[in-house]
Amino acid sequence: MAHGFFDLQVNGYVGVDFHRPGLTLEAMGRVEAALRAHGTTRILFTLVTDAIATMAEQLRHVERLCAESAGLRTMIAGYHIEGPYLLPEAGYQGAHDPRKMKAPDRGEFDQLWAASGGRVRLITLAPEWPGSPEFIRHVVGHGVRVAIGHSNADERALEAAIAAGLTLCTHVGNGVPQQLHRHDNIVQRLLARDELTAVFIPDGVHVPPGTLRNFVRAKPRGRVLFTTDCVSPAGAPPGRYTIGRHEVEVGADGVVREPGKPHFVGSSLTMDRAIENVQRFLGWTRAEAEWSCGAGVARALGLPE
Repeated sequence: MAHGFFDLQVNGYVGVDFHRPGLTLEAMGRVEAALRAHGTTRILFTLVTDAIATMAEQLRHVERLCAESAGLRTMIAGYHIEGPYLLPEAGYQGAHDPRKMKAPDRGEFDQLWAASGGRVRLITLAPEWPGSPEFIRHVVGHGVRVAIGHSNADERALEAAIAAGLTLCTHVGNGVPQQLHRHDNIVQRLLARDELTAVFIPDGVHVPPGTLRNFVRAKPRGRVLFTTDCVSPAGAPPGRYTIGRHEVEVGADGVVREPGKPHFVGSSLTMDRAIENVQRFLGWTRAEAEWSCGAGVARALGLPE
């Protein structure tokens, strides 16, 4: 592949938590080297739900680091903002702080856009919030892609969001409650919309292999992409790490969990392993798997392939 793998949702790597203040150039250099060692040459540096001022300051800080390192700036192709415009209901909120979730605000986006130097590439939101279509149109007008995630949008809200410019679905099959209506649920609604590109986490844990096969079969082949949604333990040994306000623990099975709790928080997946899993779980060729973890991601984001 000319550009290597492109991971659109990276929250941390080799023990470095992207949500911690005071990230150093040395730490981000270790992240860059480790990502490249696993075949990833481009990422979206991902920030999850927090106060807008906190997120904006982190964006400004990372942009300052990128200004000091051409390699880091090339690696960080832009930013993925996942929240705070998500659904603050049990099951849908995932590991995000529901106290900080809220309706989308165009003025807040403008703050994040300026802080990122115009390099926000993707925003994940729950489009059932009032004002979402107007917000989506505003964001798309800046060349930013919008994804649905941590949402229980009904058909009406989904239709309005798509008409406004929604094109992607963040980690389909996750960010939803354990128990759902067998027919009328957000996973089924998203899989049924051929115009939406679905992004999956192929670690065999977030979505079991058999379920992943069924989900992927429901989408046109060109509308399937993969991400790691990895957090700081990715590329690092078992132990305890952080992702924002959470302390997480990774055992020998590689699953990232809050200590003492059964649910998982992000993944420790690397993109080279993701490629192998896509081939093994789905029977795809190496070229097909690489496209959905590389050039296809760039295309969906409107970036050079």
